[in-house]
Amino acid sequence: MVKKKIIRVTTVPISFKVLLKDQLKYMSRYFEIVAVSSEGKDLSDVARDEGIRTVPLNMSRQFTPLRDLVSLMKMILLFRKESPDIVHSHTPKAGVVAMLAAFLCNVPIRLHTVAGLPVMDKVGLTRIILLAVEWLTCKCATKIYPNSKGLEVFLTDVVKVSSNKLKVLGSGSSNGVDTGYFNLIPDLQESSKIFKTKYGLDDCFVFTFIGRIVKDKGIEELIDAYARLSSEVENVRLVIVGWEEPLTDPISNHSQSILKNNTGIVCTGFMDDIRPSLGASDCLILASYREGFPNVVMQAACVNIPSIVSNINGCNEIIQDGSNGLVVEPKSVDALYYAMKRLESDRGLLSDLAAKSRHSVVEKYDREKFQKIILAEYQSFFLTG
Repeated sequence: MVKKKIIRVTTVPISFKVLLKDQLKYMSRYFEIVAVSSEGKDLSDVARDEGIRTVPLNMSRQFTPLRDLVSLMKMILLFRKESPDIVHSHTPKAGVVAMLAAFLCNVPIRLHTVAGLPVMDKVGLTRIILLAVEWLTCKCATKIYPNSKGLEVFLTDVVKVSSNKLKVLGSGSSNGVDTGYFNLIPDLQESSKIFKTKYGLDDCFVFTFIGRIVKDKGIEELIDAYARLSSEVENVRLVIVGWEEPLTDPISNHSQSILKNNTGIVCTGFMDDIRPSLGASDCLILASYREGFPNVVMQAACVNIPSIVSNINGCNEIIQDGSNGLVVEPKSVDALYYAMKRLESDRGLLSDLAAKSRHSVVEKYDREKFQKIILAEYQSFFLTG
C-alpha cells in the first residue's frame, strides 16, 4: 500500500533538529515524510537523524518581500512536483509561504502549527503587518494548531480565526518532552557535578537561563534582577546558556556591560546537550515577553528543577504558581528579583517545588504520548465511511 505523503515545512532546519526532534522519524513509519527548510548542515543532519528525505528551500526570517516572493514561487513548483496529501508548516515565515502555496496548488489538507507569535508584543505598523500575515496564513490553512491555550485565545480574539479551525493537541506543546532523556539518572548527576566544577559553581545557588540572548526573552530584566540580588547575597550565580542575535533583537549596552563585568554570571554559549547545565541548577528562569510552549521549562521540570516564569501563555500553563515553580509579571525587574530572592532564601519552598516538578510534566507532556496524538490527528483525515 502506497503511503500518503506529508510535507513538513519550517523556516530554518534547526526547528526540525531541536524543537521537533524524533517526530518526523516516528511519522515516517506511517506516512511518506518530506522535510522542507532552508539549506545548510542542519538540514543534512535532519535527513540523517530522522531517516527522511529533505528538500532545501531558502526562506528569510525577516520581512523581505522580494525574497519571500521567490520562496513562494519555488514552494509552488515543489508542491506541484510532489503532489502532497498534507502540507504541515511551523514558524511564521514558513507558515505564510507554505500555506499560501498549498492553497494555490489545491493541496487538500493544509495544517499550520502556531508556536509563539512575534506580533503579540509589537505595536504600530509592525503589528498591523504581522497581524495581516498571520491572518493570511490562517485563512489559507484548513486547520490551525496553536500549541497553547493562550495562543488559541489570541488567534480567536485578535487574529479573528474561526474557532472551528483551531485545535490544541493534547495539553499543548508542539512535540512534548522526551521524559526518558531528561531524567536525573546517575550519569546525568555525575555530568552535572563536572559542569559545576568546570564553571566554578560548587557550593553556589545557581539560577540558569537557556535560550536566545535577546530582549524578548526577558534577558535584560533577568540580568538587572541578578545584579541586584548578587550585590546582597554571596555565592549566588547566573548561568546563561545560549547565543546572541545582534541583528534581530540585540540587548542593550547596559546589559552587555553587566554580562562582561559581573563575575557571578557564567556564559557558556550554545550547548548541544543542555542536561548537565540543568542538573547543575537550582532554578531555571524564563522571563519572556511572549512564548508558544517553551520546551526548556518542561525539560527543567523533568530533571526536578523548578522554574520562575513570566505570566504569559505557555509558561503559565506548564508552571502553576507555588506548585512546581513561581509565576511573575513580565517586564518587571522587581517581580523577578523578589521571586529569585524568595527561592534562594527559602530552601524548604525550593525543595517542595522541585519534588512536584517532574510528575507535573510527565503526566501531561510525555513525547511518546504526544506523538501518538499527532499521528491520530493525521490519520483522522483519511478515515472513510
